[in-house]
Amino acid sequence: GSNLTLGEKDIAAATEMVAQTAVLLLQNEVPEPANIAAARAVKAHGGRVVLNAAPARKLSDELVALVDVVIVNAIEAEFLAGVPVVDALEGAAEAARMLIDFYPAAIVTAGGEGVAYCDRDGQAFALPAIPVEVVSTHGAGDEFVGAFAAGLARGHQVEAAIAAANAAAALLVATPEREREAI
Repeated sequence: GSNLTLGEKDIAAATEMVAQTAVLLLQNEVPEPANIAAARAVKAHGGRVVLNAAPARKLSDELVALVDVVIVNAIEAEFLAGVPVVDALEGAAEAARMLIDFYPAAIVTAGGEGVAYCDRDGQAFALPAIPVEVVSTHGAGDEFVGAFAAGLARGHQVEAAIAAANAAAALLVATPEREREAI
């Protein structure tokens, strides 16, 4: 839809706002040239770039070099890392370790199993999913990604931002879709 119409000129028109961005969240439904232009502008002013690499697609070296944290699910991790990933926490942790060959930090979500994180500074951990009665998983990935980026923008450390995102996704999947606007 409208994401595909976003271009470099749109980013240039919003340069002042983009330059004030502490954490920029990108995703692959926007054309790559627009993602690159936005990432360059944010990085030039000391901001951080988080890429939700969904849907999975081959990314240019230029975009990869601008990303501080990549977030993927197991399917996207398989595509980007080039190896099969079992949709379990151990597989997610291994995929995160492999992805730091390309990105400074990687988060791999494993659905109802939890989430794994690894970075080039040697920090690595996995958090189990919060047990809830699942009503619908629709939107869980987007909820996680948005809550993580918001946590970083508020100044939270990575582990705290991931824990908050994990909780936000758990709350979402336990809430009927018709009631989600209330949360």
